[in-house]
Amino acid sequence: MKKIVSVILLVVVFTSCNEYQKALKSEDIGVKYEMGTKLYEAGKYSKAIRLFEQVATTYRGKPQAEKLFYMFSQAYFKTNQFYLAGYQFESFTSSYPKSEKIEEAAFLGAKSYSKLSPTYSLDQTDTNKAIEKLQIFIDTYPNSTYLPEANMLVKQLAEKIEKKVFENARGYNTISDYKSALVALDNFINDFPGTTYKEEALYYRFDSAYKLGVNSVPDKMEERLIVAKKAYSNLINFKADTKYKEKADEMLARVEKDLQKFTK
Repeated sequence: MKKIVSVILLVVVFTSCNEYQKALKSEDIGVKYEMGTKLYEAGKYSKAIRLFEQVATTYRGKPQAEKLFYMFSQAYFKTNQFYLAGYQFESFTSSYPKSEKIEEAAFLGAKSYSKLSPTYSLDQTDTNKAIEKLQIFIDTYPNSTYLPEANMLVKQLAEKIEKKVFENARGYNTISDYKSALVALDNFINDFPGTTYKEEALYYRFDSAYKLGVNSVPDKMEERLIVAKKAYSNLINFKADTKYKEKADEMLARVEKDLQKFTK
C-alpha cells in the first residue's frame, strides 16, 4: 500500500513539474495565467512569480489583471522580496482604487517597507520611508482592522531611529569630543523628551561637561565647571536614585573642589 501511495505521489509531482515547465515555455498567456494561479493557490509562490513576471505586462488592463497583480504582490511578500512587494502593492493600490483588496494591499505595501528597515546602527533611510508609508496608511484608514499592527510597527521603527540618534550622540563622548557631545545630547533630549534613554543621555551630558570642565584651560574652566554642576543637577532632578549616582557624586565633588579655586 505504501509503495502504491509513493508511486502516485511521484506521478503527481512529475506531472505537476511537467505542466509547470510546459507553461513556462508556452506562448499562450492564458496557460501561464492559469498555471500561475494554480501554483499561487498551492503556496508555490516562487514558481508562480516566474509565470506572473512573464504575463504581467500583457494582462495589464484586462479583466483578470486585478486578481493577477494582487497575487503577484502577495507572492513577492510571501517570499520575503519586500522591495518588490512594496512596489507591486503600491502599483496595485494606484491602479485599482475601488478594489475590495485596497485596504489590505495598502497595509501590506507599507509593511513591506518596514521589513526593509535595517539594524539601528546602519543608515535609516528605509526606516524613515517605512514610517512615512505607515503613517499615510494610518491617516487614510483610521478605522482599519490593521491599525493596531500599523501603530505597533511605527512605534518599533521610531524607537530604532531614537536609539540611533542617542548612540550617535553618546558616540561623541566615547571618542572624547565633549563639545560635540554636549550639543548632540542636548539636541537628543529636546527632540525626544519622553525617551527611555533620558537617564543615560543626562548622565553622558554631565560626564561630557565634567571632562570638558576639569580639563579646560584656566580662563574657561570656571564657566565650564558651572555648566557641569548644572548638568549634575539635571540628572539628579530627573532621577534622584539614578544608577549613576555614586559615580556622579564623585565627579561633582571634583567639580566643587575645582570651583573653590575661583572663590578665593
